[in-house]
Amino acid sequence: MNIQASEQEDQVKRRMETLGVRENEIHESFVRSGGHGGQNVNKTATCVMLVHQPTGIQVKCQTTRQQGLNRIIARQLLLDKIEARQQQRTAAERAQIELRRRQKRGRSRKVKERVLAEKSRQSVKKQSRRRADIEHE
Repeated sequence: MNIQASEQEDQVKRRMETLGVRENEIHESFVRSGGHGGQNVNKTATCVMLVHQPTGIQVKCQTTRQQGLNRIIARQLLLDKIEARQQQRTAAERAQIELRRRQKRGRSRKVKERVLAEKSRQSVKKQSRRRADIEHE
């Protein structure tokens, strides 16, 4: 591996730490690639397949002919998916909290007045539908 690959590896490790993903949670397997690459892809297992066991997220990478580089790219893809899932979960939690906050919030004065006005109109309608009692008048 060259200097750039080791920098990418360090970057992936730092990102794994920030997301809380440990190396022992990732199951790594190597399979033969397909497509372009000639004899190299037919003979060597350059395709990297990663499975994050706690979440069940699976990633497969065969973009390059080098297994080491595919391992780095596959980890980056896996971390992208894990991060997207975490962001989706936090967004859903925020939306739920916001919904509860709006439900608990009291009505404004304007809305209260409108509701009371509607109730009084409804009571006038109901009074007009009542049977007129002759005895009381």
